[in-house]
Amino acid sequence: MIKKTNYYSMKERIIRGVAGSMILISVILTLLVSTYWLILAALVGLNLLQSSFTRFCPLECALDKQEAKKKENKLYRTMD
Repeated sequence: MIKKTNYYSMKERIIRGVAGSMILISVILTLLVSTYWLILAALVGLNLLQSSFTRFCPLECALDKQEAKKKENKLYRTMD
């Protein structure tokens, strides 16, 4: 049986997925292109660390804005 997830848990999964993907991409680019790509992994890790203390994450803000736009579009569609 598939468990339904609420918006908050889905948002957390997206954030962790994007952060993990960015770190993996950074490691692959480090091996293939240049060691300077490790800076990207360090920045992603630093952002994860600071967001655990401050509860501010730029991706979370973007996802919240996207959700607000979806709700606004639904509202306008029902008014027509």
